[in-house]
Amino acid sequence: MTELENQLRDMMISVLNLEDVSADDIGVEDDLFSEDGLALDSIDALELGVAIQKRYGVKLDGDEENLANHFQNLRVLAALVEARQTKQAAQND
Repeated sequence: MTELENQLRDMMISVLNLEDVSADDIGVEDDLFSEDGLALDSIDALELGVAIQKRYGVKLDGDEENLANHFQNLRVLAALVEARQTKQAAQND
């Protein structure tokens, strides 16, 4: 697990108040929204998106067609954050 994936996992537990979930319970490829995974909902996604924007400075547009896919699991979410950071850094240069 990468450092960013660890940070996102810890953020998810903290921001969403997942009291009955430990960091070890969340794998990088566990589905975040299915009943077999964490069973998060759209409100959870919104809260997590806001926290990611604040911490990492990346904008996650809720109207994006593929946004649900980006929140599929920690690995995909971390890749999105890294890609957005790279894109924003390039735009600022």
